[in-house]
Amino acid sequence: MKKTALKVSALVLVAALAAGCANTEEIEATANKAAADAAAAAAAAEAARAAADRAAQAAASAQSTADQALSAATEAQACCEANRESMERMFEKSMSK
Repeated sequence: MKKTALKVSALVLVAALAAGCANTEEIEATANKAAADAAAAAAAAEAARAAADRAAQAAASAQSTADQALSAATEAQACCEANRESMERMFEKSMSK
């Protein structure tokens, strides 16, 4: 980000000198504004990265919860099938008497 700010500042300085109508104070003010804008952009990028990191952590937590729910559902289904089979055997046994 610092390299970008320096490049922007240098371009602004060259453009101002090439125009021939700017004095040193105007050039300095323009360069300072460009540097401040670059710093603000860097801060915004850092905030966006932090938000993305938090979102990734939340997604990982949600995936873990979903995996646990799937595991519990699979176990419940297996139990249900076992109970159904047991009840069918009991019914068949009672019908054969």
